Amino acid sequence: MTYSLRMWFGVRSSALALVALCLVGVSLVGPGPARAAESAVLFMYHRFGESEFPSANIRIDQFEAHLEELRTGGYTVLAVPEILERMRTGASLPDRTIGLTIDDAYASVYAEAWPRLKEAGFPFTVFVATDPLDRGHSGYMSWDQLRELRDDGVTIGSQTASHPHLPDLDIETVKIELDRSAARLNAELGARPTLLAYPYGEYGLAIQKVVAERGYSAAFGQHSGVAHATSDRYGLPRFALNETYGGIDRFRLTASAMPLPIRDRVPADLIVTSNNPPPFGFTVSPAIGEPEKIDCYASGQGRTQTEVLGDRVEVRLAEAFPAGRARVNCTMPGPDGRWRWYGIQFYIPR
Repeated sequence: MTYSLRMWFGVRSSALALVALCLVGVSLVGPGPARAAESAVLFMYHRFGESEFPSANIRIDQFEAHLEELRTGGYTVLAVPEILERMRTGASLPDRTIGLTIDDAYASVYAEAWPRLKEAGFPFTVFVATDPLDRGHSGYMSWDQLRELRDDGVTIGSQTASHPHLPDLDIETVKIELDRSAARLNAELGARPTLLAYPYGEYGLAIQKVVAERGYSAAFGQHSGVAHATSDRYGLPRFALNETYGGIDRFRLTASAMPLPIRDRVPADLIVTSNNPPPFGFTVSPAIGEPEKIDCYASGQGRTQTEVLGDRVEVRLAEAFPAGRARVNCTMPGPDGRWRWYGIQFYIPR
């Protein structure tokens, strides 16, 4: 069966927006033969069944459809630490490996998501900003509830203490945010976190360096793409899901995405303090073939001009990005009707 459908790209500036590319004739038949892989698709959720927050919420019917697809669609759901360890050691991953993550530790994670994930037998990771739990905020889980998840095998990671815009802080304050969060998680759960999710997905080189120095094994953004063995472990991508972009067709499309491995990206630092729009380019592996088929889309600009010389791809951004977050997503056709996907998120200080 073939469908006419859209390719969705999560794009955020001050609020979540979307750039859509119409794709015709993409095959959505069942998965092909099982094969080893070096990559995994990581999904990010926030709230569950909280329709008053649609940009951060997934409806329960949507979430249940996702779980049914994961149960029946030929995927392998693994704990995020296991995925990362296999990538680190060079051990293979099953094709269509999925990792599930949830940010912010909202109360609906405990009430709605956990029971359904437990019934499905799917491991997941929760990233926690510790200040709201310390204040006993009714919209968030309690420490006792978080301990229940820990005791059930759920991975708990940090999302700093107060969930700030890290690039707006001086680096010493960034360290304090990380240290306060780690100390509280250690005190309440008996272990320091080894995984971090950047608040709002915002980070740059100096922030990544501090995270690595504090012993984190990996850190995650909020940019679209497929995590690969060669990916920057302190800037791993995740596909964001919410009411608008949580339909089952988009879920299937992203769950089946393949990596677009790159190297030698320019700029190295994603915090844009000059040269806006930033020069943006990368080198791809010759193994992917035909890099001229790569298309890139930028926040507020749509499809960009790309120039390909050998295995080097240069993306020409037409306009300066406004202050806040801005994304560029690049895709190309892969085998079996699937799509290779690489994305980044810039941060432009206010």
